[in-house]
Amino acid sequence: MASVQDSGGGGGLLASLRNTAGTLLATVHSRIALAGNELETERLRLVRSLLLGIAALFCLGLGVLLLVGLVLALHWESRVLILVLFGAGFLIAGALLLLAMRSSNGRRQVFEATIAELEEDLRQLRAATAHDNSPD
Repeated sequence: MASVQDSGGGGGLLASLRNTAGTLLATVHSRIALAGNELETERLRLVRSLLLGIAALFCLGLGVLLLVGLVLALHWESRVLILVLFGAGFLIAGALLLLAMRSSNGRRQVFEATIAELEEDLRQLRAATAHDNSPD
């Protein structure tokens, strides 16, 4: 009779382990899929930002060149002073923009949703383990 209970308990334990392994695999699969989705979304956002940035820089650069040419044509007698002022202005603006870019590119958390889900999984696992280990 004891051997029947042991084999029944072993079957129950084995089934429980299979269920746990299946749940674990399903959880890992969903977390990997979430990470892949976040990576693809971030890649598309980066490519779009890069293309728009390059187009904006081209248009701004061309506009600045035309503006400098216009000011030089209007004030030809003072062309050296105008070139010095524009050159200094662009150097200062470039340095300020570089500083602004460095400060705005603070480290952003990559895979925020994936990390949050994994932390929640870990919290639930610890809670279940603590519940299972509590003395009855």
